[in-house]
Amino acid sequence: MSKIKTCVSLYSLQDEYLNHRMNLREIMQYVKEKGAEGVEILPDQMLKGAPDVSEETVQEWNAMLAETGLKPVIADVFLNMNLYKNRLLTHKECVDLLVKEIKQAHRLGIHLIRLVSMVPYWVIEPLLPYCKEYDVTIALEVHAAMAFDIPETRAFIEEMKRVNSPYVGLVIDIGIFCRKFPRVVRAYETLNGTSEQVFDYIDTLFEKGTDLHRVLRENNFQYPAELEKAIQSEHDRMFVPLCDGYENLDFSVLDEYMPYIKHFHFKLFEMTEDGEYSMDYKGLLQYLHDHDYDGYVATEYEGNRFTLPGHPMAEKEQVAAQLSYIHKCLDEIQG
Repeated sequence: MSKIKTCVSLYSLQDEYLNHRMNLREIMQYVKEKGAEGVEILPDQMLKGAPDVSEETVQEWNAMLAETGLKPVIADVFLNMNLYKNRLLTHKECVDLLVKEIKQAHRLGIHLIRLVSMVPYWVIEPLLPYCKEYDVTIALEVHAAMAFDIPETRAFIEEMKRVNSPYVGLVIDIGIFCRKFPRVVRAYETLNGTSEQVFDYIDTLFEKGTDLHRVLRENNFQYPAELEKAIQSEHDRMFVPLCDGYENLDFSVLDEYMPYIKHFHFKLFEMTEDGEYSMDYKGLLQYLHDHDYDGYVATEYEGNRFTLPGHPMAEKEQVAAQLSYIHKCLDEIQG
């Protein structure tokens, strides 16, 4: 039987935090009030000194957890390999940075780290002793445009299967399950000068059950004639590559990976009265229930970056609406 739980990535409320409308304590209190059971944090974004946070910061973090009753579910970790102008980081430098993140997660009471997409497979084996010592699992994010057909992702998965450790897994970003192109993206980018014809073409792909990412791969990364016809300007040509980050995969793509999946990012662009405009949350939750998923689904709101000029930021409202909808779905599915 599934035990699906709700979580909020504090990335979802980054504008509230950045512009000092809410501090970290207020954000955590808000998501708890709206029904979240757990919290996902980007330490680099909201914890001073990360990954070398002070003991005072750790104590403040623990106090906020105690006040809210939120479970510290996962920390989002980035591996910036191009810190220097003249070279990439060495293997040892990469591993050393990630060891710091593992130790920090342990201090924060977090037992799961999301490695950003494209983190190389060769970090797994040298990190395993630290994962075991500090009881922290590392999990690669499988993200639209960087999902199961990308060599780097495939290499990580192959190594994950080879080592076969409970301390290595995957985080699935459900932007790979878009059923429609997000209309908030269309509205925002049209205002910035992208032609309507480009989005009309992309919409036809989703209506056919495919997406731009798949079409480009199937066409050896050459633009089909219909896309060339849709492109009206050099602006369009520069923008089109950004539209392959919305994939339209079937839920069954997860079948072989379910034993390795540690966490889900429930991507959010726009909540409506009937659910998320682009994605079938209820269908995916039913799939996870049927496959006995025991873990968190985390709100990850990205519609904030597509807020139209002169319109209010809707982070709080969108997060609340998604949590409410997911709880409603889970009540029906899990009972």
